[in-house]
Amino acid sequence: MATTTVVLTSILTATVTAPAATATANSTKVASQGGIFEGLNPVVYQATNPLMLFIIQASIVIALTRLLHWPLKKINEPPVIAEVIAGILLGPSVFGRIPGFSAAIFPPLGMAPFRLAANIGLMLYLFLVGLEIDMRYLLSNWRVAASVAVLDMTIPFGLGVAVAWGLYRDFADEPGIAPISFGVFALFVGVATAITAFPVLCRILTSLKLLNTTVGVIVLTSGIANDVIGWVLLALCVTLVNAGAGITALYIFLVAAAYSLFLAYGVRPVLMWILRKTHSLENGPSQGIVALTIFLVLASAFFTDIIGVHAIFGAFMIGLICPHEGGFAVKLTEKIEDLVATLFLPLFFALSGINTNIGLLNTGKIWGYVFAIIFVSFFSKLAGGTIGARLNGLVWRESFTIGTLMSCKGLVELIVLNIGLQAKILSTRTFTMFVVMALVTTFATTPLVSWLYPPAYQRKLELWKQGKIDWNGNPIMSSDGPDDEPESNVANRLLVYLRADGLSSVLSVISHFTGRGRPEKREPDSGPAAEPLERVQPLRVHGYRIVELTDRNSSVMAVSEIEEYAAHDPIVKALGTCANNSSRDVIVSGQIAVVPENGYADALATEATKAKSDLIIVPWSETGSISELSGSILSTRSKADVLSGNQGFANLALQVFEKARQVSAVGVFLDESLLRIAAVSGGGSDDKSQQPARLVRQLTKDACGVSISDVYNPPTIRTYSAEKKAGHLIRVLYTGTQDDLYAVRLAFQLASQSEDVEVLVVETASSHSSSSSSDEHVLFDEFVKVKTAANAKHNERVAFMDEKQYISSVPDVSSQTTILEIMLTTPATTSSLRGTGPSITVMVGRSVIGTGRPSTIPGAQEGESSTGHAVDLRQALGGAAAAVATELKHGKIGASLLVLQAKAKGKGKAVTAEKVVPEAE
Repeated sequence: MATTTVVLTSILTATVTAPAATATANSTKVASQGGIFEGLNPVVYQATNPLMLFIIQASIVIALTRLLHWPLKKINEPPVIAEVIAGILLGPSVFGRIPGFSAAIFPPLGMAPFRLAANIGLMLYLFLVGLEIDMRYLLSNWRVAASVAVLDMTIPFGLGVAVAWGLYRDFADEPGIAPISFGVFALFVGVATAITAFPVLCRILTSLKLLNTTVGVIVLTSGIANDVIGWVLLALCVTLVNAGAGITALYIFLVAAAYSLFLAYGVRPVLMWILRKTHSLENGPSQGIVALTIFLVLASAFFTDIIGVHAIFGAFMIGLICPHEGGFAVKLTEKIEDLVATLFLPLFFALSGINTNIGLLNTGKIWGYVFAIIFVSFFSKLAGGTIGARLNGLVWRESFTIGTLMSCKGLVELIVLNIGLQAKILSTRTFTMFVVMALVTTFATTPLVSWLYPPAYQRKLELWKQGKIDWNGNPIMSSDGPDDEPESNVANRLLVYLRADGLSSVLSVISHFTGRGRPEKREPDSGPAAEPLERVQPLRVHGYRIVELTDRNSSVMAVSEIEEYAAHDPIVKALGTCANNSSRDVIVSGQIAVVPENGYADALATEATKAKSDLIIVPWSETGSISELSGSILSTRSKADVLSGNQGFANLALQVFEKARQVSAVGVFLDESLLRIAAVSGGGSDDKSQQPARLVRQLTKDACGVSISDVYNPPTIRTYSAEKKAGHLIRVLYTGTQDDLYAVRLAFQLASQSEDVEVLVVETASSHSSSSSSDEHVLFDEFVKVKTAANAKHNERVAFMDEKQYISSVPDVSSQTTILEIMLTTPATTSSLRGTGPSITVMVGRSVIGTGRPSTIPGAQEGESSTGHAVDLRQALGGAAAAVATELKHGKIGASLLVLQAKAKGKGKAVTAEKVVPEAE
């Protein structure tokens, strides 16, 4: 019996302890690491590993945002439109209606990591917004900013309070709203109605090329003032909501004000001392400085959050105190903005869209409130901005443009609305109403401004203010200058397109205008028959460097601070050395512009109009595209032929020729060294002696045991003789067109200004073709006048020869030899230039719009109707010039090529092509 009892006790004990042991073993078992191979569902949220679901959520948001932004970008809409629409699609309005979608992709438990990342992005973005605001700009234009901003905020704020009364009466009792007074609710709605999206405003002004205009200056200064005041009022509103009693709100407000003063007068001087000590203002922020800045952002956000103000205000104030000297703010933005703009910020605005439920707008009364909010938000801002601008002396159309720009809501409005939703000032229904308003006003801004203030109206308004046309667009005075200007001086004002890869070409072509050495001084005679000294007009060279405008905020910031860069840009400074050995007075200036790639040609034409340039010089690119060579020594460029493989720059040259036809003459310069590169890369020359030696790389072992590469026989670009004084030989092909005549006049001018220039003009057979056109008779008479004047003044250094006579004068010429080869091999006839090895430049008229005569230059008419890169070159430079460029590339004699297009006659027609609509003054 006892034995049986012991056995039963042992069995029961084992049975009871077995589950406990199993539970203990399971509790200490390591989590499965097999992933999907052990049945893991990555969509299911796991508190211990939330990363998998977050990656799925972020990937969907980023992909959908980029997909929506692609078509919207075509109409210059900001990315925020696509980001919010993506959020609305992913929310309960569209995809949320798919059964199981929200529960699987955006479950309530899985939104915590998503919301955390979105708030981090919001905090960093508000820091970038503060960094973008240059308080120096506001202080220097405070009168204009105050006059426009006051009206632009008071009128919308007052009307917003009126709308708030109806919203508070009908929706104050909805679930999710804190028990707040009407005064706090009215303050929030007034701020949401009156605030302006400064970052989006900068982007729109830059894309429409208005940033440096009168409209742009007023909008920027007013937008800064509007933004700063709006954030202060919003902070006050959040403080009132978070405070349990009135005395608490006072404490929060006083502490926040004291903290702002501490940042401005305590933290900023220390930060400036550190930046000067580390040379970060000159050289840009190092990794340590970026870490210090991020630490300040986090600490400031933490402090403002714990005192009852939202964390974004602390980050915003750190951005305000960061300096803009030396481009520090721009360089710091470049370090941070990409990650914020591509990952964090889309998450925040997608979260705004997910919180939006269009389905809640389900009655006519609610839609009436939606239209009322849109009407008040747009037209109150329009009225305030228009009246303020009108009081500053602008015409009505400019004033309406400023009012329209100030009505843009964009990013800032959505941030304000999200703060109101988090603070339980707004319900989901009222939040959705204001989100619809923000989308509509932001979407409408760019099209309305483009319609109100197009480039044609801007040009006419500028001419009207200068007194050159009346209000109806009719010319009052000619802008062509005096009629008695000498025919020889066809280019005294040069506009030079500065490029890093074309600087040598620019300096080479400018040397033709400046000459070499000093002219001999001539003592004036004291007798009665003394000949007056001829006064030579100074040469004005204006360099225009264009930097591409990208989607980054730092690119937009660079536009507003571009004046500080021009004086320090190395390319602009190098242009100042072009007149060191000039034989005439030269005035050199430089400017930098940041424009989109598709606006380069328009920017050059506009700058030529402002500078009253006679000739635009465009150096041909060496990169195969419009973009310049990178500054890195490790950068590589395309080995394609720089002529036939350079379709991108050929299109740019074509646009410059077309855009500037009514404004100025245009010259595209292809340097001799560039054509040599084309010959080598494109396999042009068969003569091995003319090709640069190949780089011979040989591995050797250094003393340290590391193999290094030694380079032998580097390629020679050009050889200069120390014993010879080089001159310029200019060869002009005249085929009987207006562009060719301009080339002849320009060559005559260069010969008149320097004794080191010899000009040979060869009249091709096509220039002697018989025609009954009166225009061609006029053109021929003008050519005869230039020819007579040149022979009378510079008989030795300027020569005109007929093609047949010229070829017959050359002994032992082959029947296969072209006229260009004969011109290049003919030595100088001027005694002072013989044996000097002068540089050779061939001038050819573009001649796309000419007499229609067949050219005698081989290859000039080939391939006109075919397709390919060669056609692009002919369309850009003209058939004759493209053929000359190809022959120079394949030839044995090196020469540069200058393709010229004359300014179109009848400039007044371009001004009055579209009449200005009269406005009441």
